[in-house]
Amino acid sequence: MPAKQPPFYPTQKRILTALGERLRLARLRRKLTIDITCQRAGISRMTLFRAEAGSPAIALGTLLRILSVLGLESDLDTLARDDRVGRLLQDQALPERRRRSPRVRPKTTEPKERAP
Repeated sequence: MPAKQPPFYPTQKRILTALGERLRLARLRRKLTIDITCQRAGISRMTLFRAEAGSPAIALGTLLRILSVLGLESDLDTLARDDRVGRLLQDQALPERRRRSPRVRPKTTEPKERAP
């Protein structure tokens, strides 16, 4: 772990804070106490407090254990599943499809019919 953490941008801080709040609300909706949640996830109370506060120091594995206790681990699978920007960039890097020129039909040299 580096001695100094890289700075987080305000939008990233808001995302983490909102995630922590959603974790706390999910725990409260399920009527799980802090002690029970910590025991089932195998984490300390302070770690749960930090996760619910949106601390960037919480490891992804710890968040996964908390989500598992809450029954929300399948939600993690939906993250970045539909990568619209990545697909657009990938499609732009594909080579252009070659277009064929239109097929030229040969001229027929049929004799014209003469009127009697």
